[in-house]
Amino acid sequence: MAKVTIQDVAKEAGVSITTVSRVMNNNYPVAEKTRKKVEIAIKKLAFRPNLLARSLIQNSTKTIGILTPSLENLFFSEVIKGIDQVTGPKGYTTFLCHTEGKEDKERELIESLLNRQVDGIIMIDPRRENVLSGYLEKLAKEVPLLLINGHSAGIACDYVLNAAEDGVMEALRYFEGEGLTKIAFLRGKKSYSYDIKEEVYDHFMKEHGYSGQVVRIKDGNDAHTVEQAKEAVMGLLDGEDCPEAILACNDWMAVGALNAAKSMGTQVPKDLRIIGFDNTIISQITEPKLSTIDQQMTKLGGLAAKRIYQMMTDEDHNRQKIYLETKLIIRES
Repeated sequence: MAKVTIQDVAKEAGVSITTVSRVMNNNYPVAEKTRKKVEIAIKKLAFRPNLLARSLIQNSTKTIGILTPSLENLFFSEVIKGIDQVTGPKGYTTFLCHTEGKEDKERELIESLLNRQVDGIIMIDPRRENVLSGYLEKLAKEVPLLLINGHSAGIACDYVLNAAEDGVMEALRYFEGEGLTKIAFLRGKKSYSYDIKEEVYDHFMKEHGYSGQVVRIKDGNDAHTVEQAKEAVMGLLDGEDCPEAILACNDWMAVGALNAAKSMGTQVPKDLRIIGFDNTIISQITEPKLSTIDQQMTKLGGLAAKRIYQMMTDEDHNRQKIYLETKLIIRES
């Protein structure tokens, strides 16, 4: 079956190829009667325009690349949903790339996106090595680039950020207000956002002279993280100096800590308090329900999408850092 062309549409509608093009691109006024004739012809012939050819003419592919270190963690899923809610209605298609948290794969996927002529790139929690090496700063000069939760001082990029430092402080002050000073910090092995949170935790604990311990679990996807967090916390609770509270870097880890407490016969919140991070749906379906830091993930993604759209369509390319506040949600843990 021969592929339908724009010439076929023009012939069917009884108009010129230029008129069909104007209707499709909506870039010149066309009489309403003529527009309807063209639209009817397009529908009748099931015409699909050549997007590649159109992108060459318009110098835009209407595509955006999104890089995420995880597909399992609901934080990233919610952020991506927020991005899509803004970009979809504007006619953009997204390429979703899973970096697995590896800096070399992150660079490889970026190069692939550039070869596909994407109009912009959004990176969620980029690898610190690529930020500090100058790779991303150089990339930002080639294509509109936005980093979500990957800010580093002195690096010239656009950012949309959660005020994660404030969230950590709010959780620690809550523990302190409850008379809890033996606080453990549960994190993954490798993440820029974990590093930022740990820095705030370290400063707070040293400043107040409290007893703290950083527990690092192994790398892995978030399904594995629950079990790995459980194992790490079981070891912690089995020691002589058990913590009174645990602050976890995300809700998955907090679930692992909760499971560990149950296995060890430690009652939550009577014997141990746990606070997670992100406020994903998981925090609302555990038993007991998890207290957590709300990062407004969908709103975070929406802000990122609005900013990248500005960068792709406006002449103003002044660097911006947009902050979104966090909030402590107290539930049952």
